[in-house]
Amino acid sequence: MLWIKALHIVFIASWFAGLFYLPRIFVNLAQETEVATRERLLGMARRLYRFTGMISLVALALGVWLLVLTWQFWKGPGNGWLHAKLFLVVLVIGYQHACGSLLKKFENGKNVRSHVWYRWFNEVPVLLMLAIVILVVVKPF
Repeated sequence: MLWIKALHIVFIASWFAGLFYLPRIFVNLAQETEVATRERLLGMARRLYRFTGMISLVALALGVWLLVLTWQFWKGPGNGWLHAKLFLVVLVIGYQHACGSLLKKFENGKNVRSHVWYRWFNEVPVLLMLAIVILVVVKPF
């Protein structure tokens, strides 16, 4: 089980690395006016979004595997932190899909948001990761 947990942590870190960097590409796309640079940034964003999607599936599968292996432990009282963490994981998945939607808008030339908005949007996964790590380590509930 420790191998599964270790791999889960590695894939979660990789997933979040993609979620930290993709909106940074959006910041640059929102400011870019040169066509060649814009196309290069779009290509980078597409590849990163696909890669992040694959990484997220592995991270989620490993997480489900860990839950299944330790299900008896989680059924008891005092595990509200796990429910809160799983809710935040759903929000992370939603954030990733929002990134996909924003990428499509950039691809179709329909972005209406400023680079400042994307800078703030880029902070969301940081806050989600912070909350998830606190829930897992501190287990406040």
